[in-house]
Order: sequence, then C-alpha cells, then structure tokens
Amino acid sequence: MKYDFTSIIDRQGKDALAVDGVGENPGFAPDKPKEGFDVIPMWVADMNFATVPTVPEEVIKRANHALFGYFNPREEYFQSIIEWQKARNNVTNLTKDDIGYENGVLGGVVSALTSFAAPGDGVLVHSPTYIGFTRSLEGNGYKIVHSPLKKDDNGVWRMDYEDMDRKLKEEKIHVAIFCSPHNPCGRVWERWEIEKAMEIYKENDCLVISDEIWSDIILDGHKHIPTQSVSEDARNRTVALYAPSKTFNLAGLIGSYHIIYNKYLRDRITSKSEKCHYNSMNVFSMHALIGAYKKEGQEWVDELCAVIGKNVDYACNYIQEHFEGVEVSRPEGTYMLFLDCGKWCKKHGKSLEELEKAGWDVGVAWQDGKMFHGEYALRVNLALPFERVKEAFDRMDKYVF
Repeated sequence: MKYDFTSIIDRQGKDALAVDGVGENPGFAPDKPKEGFDVIPMWVADMNFATVPTVPEEVIKRANHALFGYFNPREEYFQSIIEWQKARNNVTNLTKDDIGYENGVLGGVVSALTSFAAPGDGVLVHSPTYIGFTRSLEGNGYKIVHSPLKKDDNGVWRMDYEDMDRKLKEEKIHVAIFCSPHNPCGRVWERWEIEKAMEIYKENDCLVISDEIWSDIILDGHKHIPTQSVSEDARNRTVALYAPSKTFNLAGLIGSYHIIYNKYLRDRITSKSEKCHYNSMNVFSMHALIGAYKKEGQEWVDELCAVIGKNVDYACNYIQEHFEGVEVSRPEGTYMLFLDCGKWCKKHGKSLEELEKAGWDVGVAWQDGKMFHGEYALRVNLALPFERVKEAFDRMDKYVF
C-alpha cells in the first residue's frame, strides 16, 4: 500500500481520549487494565492510524504564516467539498450556497432540532442508538421515541417501517434523526430502504436530520446513497450532516458541515447556529479539510476501507469460530462492531458488566453497548493496525470468553 496502516503509534500523552481517558470517567470510559497489560483502544470512535499526509502539510503550511486573525472561508474550502461529494457520492448539483459550517455534527443536529421542535416534543430515532443522539436529545429537553431495528433471517439489520409510521402518528412527531450509514450497527442502507423511509417521513410531514458522517467508510463493495438524492421531496425535507473528522481522524480539530438545499430550512438553521456566536470555523480545520479532500485523500480512504474490511473479516470470522453465544452482524460500513453477548452471558451466568470488566482487565478497552440501547451489547472499534486487532482477539479468547 502507498500509505502506512501498520505502524503501532504510541498515543499516550498526545491528547488522545481513547488512551489517556481510560480509567478517568467511571461509567463511561473503560477501567485501566491490570498490571502487565497495555491498553488496546477499542472504545472511542477514532482511528489509530496517522491521517493522510496532505492534512498536516496544509496545516503546517498555514501555521508557518504566523498571523491568525479574523478570516472568511476560502472558496477552495467550498470547492473541495463540492468535488469530494461529486467523486465519492455522485452529487452533481451541489453549490456553495447549499453548504454551511458546523462545529460538529451533533451541533448541527441540535441547531436543526431547536429550529423546528420545542422542548418536550417527541423525536424519532432508530435503536440501537448512537449515544451522541441520546445525550443531545435529552440535554435539550426532547422526548426520545425509539423505533427498533430488526434483524432479518440473514442477520441483517432492517428498519421496521410499520413501527416508524405508527409512532410518528401516535406521538405526533415531526422531526426524525436518520443515521446513514447506521451507528452502531454498521448498516449501509440500500436506495429502496431510504426511499421507503423517506415516503413515511413525507406522509407524516417530518423534517429529517440525516447524520452521514460515516459515509466515506464503506466496506465490501457497498455504496453510500445520500438521503437527499432519493427524491425531490427528500432533497427538500432533509438536513444532511457530514465531516472529514471521522474519515480522516480529525475530531480534535473540530469542523463539520451541513448540506441543505431548501432555502427555508437553511435560513432557519443557519440563523439558529450563528446567533450564539460559537459556531464559527477554525482556520486550521478549514485547511485540514482542504488537505483531506485532495486526490491523495481519496486514495488514502480507498486504502483505509480495504484495511478496515480485512479487520472486520478477521474479527467476524474469529467470533463465529471461537466465541459461541456471541452474535455479530457483519458491518457494511464504519469501523465498529456491535456484539450481542446475551446468549453467552446467560449460558455462563455472567452479567454484561462482568464480561466487559474481564476485557478491560486485560487491556481490551471495548465499550459498554447499553449506552447505545443494546441490553447485552459491546461496541468494538477495529480501526487499528491488524496486529493489534489480532492481539485483542487473542486476549479475548485466552482471558475473557
């Protein structure tokens, strides 16, 4: 490969929550391992790979000009997004006016929610549910209404359209959060699935906030379909949120963006996000995006997806062959596994807490899936060099399962 996805990088003391946060926040972060075991960070959804070299190149080049005053976004920033969306998602009708900066995807979610729903209103989300959605909704006074995903006969997570429609009507819901690809299940929705969901949202006059931050990390020949692309109505009722942060491991730089085609929606949401004066771009995050969205960034992402695909294949096959009673639906996108350990726990008389603690004790720093509304779930990050993934599963086999 052209880029390095094999080096094991020491992140201790380098502002990495995934490593330095272990043992620091009981109930959220994993406990520290016992003596003799190092931490294999498999909880926070960031990657243990150095980003594409064009990102630090652009940031350093800008830092060498040692004046950092007020600024406006460069035309190159918007053009980089337009070209990236065209190349990766076949979006051909995107203009500068449709793009708006967001400090983070969750900030964009909250701006959209507070523009079109009042505290106490119900908001439909699929479960399992990303913890960021849960905290954003609860923290702003909204009522979370879950529509559970169901596994089909092949173990593939599917939306329950009848349940969605019923709950939208019964709860008089007019705002929904849609996650595409889905976190934490890893589904990459097919076009017909999105079309059917959007018809239900249309029938119930529902604003759709579509989190598409994982849209670049697609595995095994699957294809991300932008929610706004499936119909003219979807284009006009959807607020889509993207970022280079998940793709290129830039969360510490802060910087996401929305795509909103409907001017009325855009004016309302932009007004909400701008009036607080906190939703403003950092000059380094702008240059980081420009660096990420170069041709080299596209090559890097293609290699990244191949690396993650190898890790996913290894992990899913290992679970099937070694961990009887642990179920996993092979993700089609993202780099996260969502393990269902219910059968294993019941067979061995163990609680999920006991199981996850056994992993933490030997440095397998996986994440409690109950926060994502999985009763017996563990969430596992596979964006590590392959040798570290193998080491983690060896420890699981020897000490945990």
